[in-house]
Amino acid sequence: MKTINVGIVGYGLSGEIFHAPLVQSAAGMDILKVVSSDPLKVRRKFPDMEVVSSIEELLLDERIDLVVITTPNSTHYSFAKQCLLAGKHVVVEKPFVIHTEEAKDLIDTANEQNKLLSVFHNRRWDNDFQTVRHCIESGALGDIYLYEAHFDRYRPEVKDRWREQIGPGAGMLYDLGAHLIDQALYLFGSPINVYGDVFAQRVGASVDDYFHIILNYGKMRVILHSGSMVRNPGPKFQVHGSKGSFIKYGLDSQEDSLRQGKVPGSPGWGKDPEEWYGELTTEVGEEQWTTKKIETIPGSYENFYQGIYHSIINNAPLPVNAIEAMNTIKVIELAKKSSLEQKTILFE
Repeated sequence: MKTINVGIVGYGLSGEIFHAPLVQSAAGMDILKVVSSDPLKVRRKFPDMEVVSSIEELLLDERIDLVVITTPNSTHYSFAKQCLLAGKHVVVEKPFVIHTEEAKDLIDTANEQNKLLSVFHNRRWDNDFQTVRHCIESGALGDIYLYEAHFDRYRPEVKDRWREQIGPGAGMLYDLGAHLIDQALYLFGSPINVYGDVFAQRVGASVDDYFHIILNYGKMRVILHSGSMVRNPGPKFQVHGSKGSFIKYGLDSQEDSLRQGKVPGSPGWGKDPEEWYGELTTEVGEEQWTTKKIETIPGSYENFYQGIYHSIINNAPLPVNAIEAMNTIKVIELAKKSSLEQKTILFE
């Protein structure tokens, strides 16, 4: 099996918890170098890892095929462009970039350099979303009229970290919003128009920590919602169609598993406890309905990097296309504009 040599830029939460373990567990991938200001932190998990202090030093290594960018959002565009121009394939942590124009430029650069460019929208492989997708695509719900997805948390205190401080790409919408928007666009494509209510709700908050987005698809509506003051969350997903409804509580377990040091293939990886199985309600006769538990499809974050491997080696389609990731950024921009101007904004 041909090996893809990987360099990781940044070793904060995203690099340490998500990317490094998932890359390392992917067949045919090997991490050669990590860019970090804290070599001891890297070597606690990877004792023999070569750690360098700058992206420029990483890019001098001709052995590296793929660069994974896990640094703060404001650096994604410049670092990705630098890597593409150096002749490397690139994976960018979500959100892709801050502005749509930056995304367009990176896509053009990747095409000019004949290199692959993808974005780590890992929550396409959440167990709950995989199950929702199956219920929709199998036709069990019929024609979809309402899709509602929440990412609610109870975090009353504002933390001293860049995501919660004023700056490009900070705030809940670029963070959790990017996940929910990507999932919706993956299922339904581009909306007709976008309505957004985005603001800082908590005492002392300086960037958005609440959003409510409505995407218009004609007779169907998509509602995407997140709040930081929700002590007892409701359903994560509600999907209602002409033939039935699917309701799902709980959160995919893979992030917690990664934080505990587990990797794909560990016992119970990506599985749900039975009490979190979703409920499917469908018609069984005239004016008769039945509700049953649906076992959650196991989550599989490992599919992202395995997909990247096959894209590079076998020219397979990318697991996340950069154009799809650009459209997520476009919805974020339109939701913020809608909230500011208090009106619905056309997508096109």
